[in-house]
Amino acid sequence: MTKRIKNINRTILSDKFFTLSQVKFNYQLKDGIWVENKWEVLERGNAAAALLYNIEKQTVILVKQFRLPAYMNGVEDGFLLEVPAGMLENDDTSAEEAMKRELLEETGYNIPKLTKIYSAFATPGGSTERFSCFVGEYTGEMKINEGGGLDTENEDIEILEIPFTKAIEMMANGNIIDAKTIMLLQHAQINKLIPV
Repeated sequence: MTKRIKNINRTILSDKFFTLSQVKFNYQLKDGIWVENKWEVLERGNAAAALLYNIEKQTVILVKQFRLPAYMNGVEDGFLLEVPAGMLENDDTSAEEAMKRELLEETGYNIPKLTKIYSAFATPGGSTERFSCFVGEYTGEMKINEGGGLDTENEDIEILEIPFTKAIEMMANGNIIDAKTIMLLQHAQINKLIPV
């Protein structure tokens, strides 16, 4: 732990689905001077995301769903194209286990093997959330249910199988604007997961 932070005082502002805290602390600047800071931090927990790809068909699986914050910030209909993703739950033994559960719920695919490629903070200036990002190959035989999300969580998810080259074009022309999706598509492109 850093010695440049002391006197941390956390006050919970809201504790509904996520926890919003105000954190006061002293921080030592690089010139040695101590200053007092006050930040609001959204404590979301951690999450996982995965890009499913099919080498033979040269396709990827994306999901389309309504995102209220995106709608509030200018996305006209509020729908985003994304890789499947979800929050880690308390009883998950690993991010990979959580991701496999989310893939089954959202897409209907039972993926036996995922490869973790990195872990990254989503918005480190305001949120504690860290994403574990995976890639995994899929085949038609792995589709074991309809997917679409959980009714109990009012999820309304459309599953899209898209040619990889089209997904790259959609990223380039601004039709895919979700950061984790862009990062995973670029990883697939740079590492030639789908030879095109």
